[in-house]
Amino acid sequence: MDREKALQLLSSHLKNENLLKHCLASEAIMRSLAKELNADIEKWGLAGLLHDLDFEKTKDDPASHTLVSSRILEEHGIDNETIKAIKGHNAEALGINRETTLDFALAAAETVTGLIIATALIYPDKKLESVKIKSILKRMKEKAFAKSVNREIIKECEHLGISLERFIEISLKAMQEISHDLGL
Repeated sequence: MDREKALQLLSSHLKNENLLKHCLASEAIMRSLAKELNADIEKWGLAGLLHDLDFEKTKDDPASHTLVSSRILEEHGIDNETIKAIKGHNAEALGINRETTLDFALAAAETVTGLIIATALIYPDKKLESVKIKSILKRMKEKAFAKSVNREIIKECEHLGISLERFIEISLKAMQEISHDLGL
């Protein structure tokens, strides 16, 4: 599936603008991580873009989140590794384990978007370009800040052989590059 078809599929299932922006941010980070790790940029980007395809249908039932997506994605010919990674970003609710580099990358990437956006929103201009890596790292330590963001999942970036600081740097830069699309 190419990106254009993936965007059409996503917009046919998601109507919440902030959720769509979250998927775009996740895609951007995944593409940057793929470049960093010499992985398949298109595949990783699609995993980031489509990871919450079923969220509006399953938001009240976390144990079914990603299971609806997996069926839809199978019908559209998405490979098993990508589908497994998408399920893996909800591993805790599904009672499964993240195992592959793609699994860990997607979980960490989609989770860090919330911390980066929350950090941007406390700046006077509310712009990603104002955010500094050290600010995000500082906020990582503040459990009351963006308390729904699971810091342990973000730290799984270390399974990729990437330090937390480097992961934050890659993620912030990726989101800054699409800040216009994110409205930040």
